[in-house]
Amino acid sequence: MIDLLTIFVLAVFVGFEVVSKVSTILHTPLMSGANAIHGVILVGAVLITGQAEGGIELVLGLLAVFLATVNVVGGFVVTDRMLEMFKGHKR
Repeated sequence: MIDLLTIFVLAVFVGFEVVSKVSTILHTPLMSGANAIHGVILVGAVLITGQAEGGIELVLGLLAVFLATVNVVGGFVVTDRMLEMFKGHKR
């Protein structure tokens, strides 16, 4: 248990450092590129939830599916807004 907690804490610190060092100009394109990874996470959450045997496993699995879905949809919304900024003005 302590090994998993250590890995989690280190991943949080590394993730924070990596994201905070990205310049503002690159943040949105990197986020849109990460949507593919989030889609894979969503598929994994659905597969794991489908194999849940207990109530706690089912609740955590459904929570993971919900959060992954929000992440994917939010990423696509931001990407769409970014692409709208680069379109020419209609006259």
